[in-house]
Amino acid sequence: MKTLKQMVAALLVFSSVAMPISAHAQGRSPVSLSGDVMAVETSVDEAGNESTQLVEPSVIVPGDRLVFGTDYANQGAEPVENFVVTNPLPSAVRLAPDADAELTVSVDGGVTWGTLGTLTVANEDGTTRTAAHADVTHVRWTIASIAPGESGRLEYPAIIR
Repeated sequence: MKTLKQMVAALLVFSSVAMPISAHAQGRSPVSLSGDVMAVETSVDEAGNESTQLVEPSVIVPGDRLVFGTDYANQGAEPVENFVVTNPLPSAVRLAPDADAELTVSVDGGVTWGTLGTLTVANEDGTTRTAAHADVTHVRWTIASIAPGESGRLEYPAIIR
């Protein structure tokens, strides 16, 4: 069980979401990025119907679901090709098991990339195993082309450790 101090620290991490890292960030890119994190809240009405909505996180505890999002927009006059957005996962969360299986991820701090099923991690005894959702350190998207004025959103689900 996490201590109250650890939960407060995790909340602070989520209230100050790091901006996604872009391959174009070093140069002058016309693409703007904005990141956020929302908590997944499920409720049941009087008839027993379940509904899910995204809300601002307040108190979070281990097992809670979050959705990390990045909005992008090409504010330039030319298309932007092969735009890369990389998001590090905060250490207080793990990638949710229902994340897109084709999502490009890293399990070694952004050194190696692939789908989760193609990556391995080293065990303490020197053997290797297939990487799991809890091993993911970064997610990455490559947007083939962003037309002038075009915008979109990238998301991944996570669970509080």
